[in-house]
Amino acid sequence: MSPAAFLGVALAHLLAAISPGPSFVLSVRTAAADGFRTAAYLALGFGIGATVWAAAALLGLALLFEVAPPLFTGLKVAGGLFLVWIAWNLWRRAPEPMPRVTPGAAPRGAWSALRLGTLSMLANPKPAIFFGAVFVGLVPAAATPADKGIVLFNILWVEAAWYLVVARVFSLPRARAGYARIKTGADRLFGGALAALGIGVAAT
Repeated sequence: MSPAAFLGVALAHLLAAISPGPSFVLSVRTAAADGFRTAAYLALGFGIGATVWAAAALLGLALLFEVAPPLFTGLKVAGGLFLVWIAWNLWRRAPEPMPRVTPGAAPRGAWSALRLGTLSMLANPKPAIFFGAVFVGLVPAAATPADKGIVLFNILWVEAAWYLVVARVFSLPRARAGYARIKTGADRLFGGALAALGIGVAAT
């Protein structure tokens, strides 16, 4: 692949990554409530999930969806239900006090955050559509295995890096202090937004 081809893939993915969606909502809430370290593991999970989608697209996922449309429909419904489940848990736990984050302490729920980031990305049809329809069209058919490996590594770090930035901004003391004052309402707002996104995903 030429440098221009690599750049085109990277820019397209960056624009897709920064567009608001369920991952952004989860990242903001996790950073404000649980601190940067936990949100960083969530960001890494997003990167892993995006990389899995990209690898699947390179292996012919888009063609599979064309041949068997019910598979994509099933993915959308399952993904939408997963987002609604996350939303319900946010709403239910909204009145709980915010966890205290001590500098230098071990990350709270690091493995749980990594798992949630990965699963929520895999359950989200947005990356499936991007990688299955747009991404595969940007990667030249003549790309070598090494080229594809570089592209996949780029997907991982760009996705994770963007959500690390989001995590850093919303884990700052002022952001956390402001969030603590409005936690119940904010969590229910985030939960409502995720539920709406989930219902929209499952219904379209």
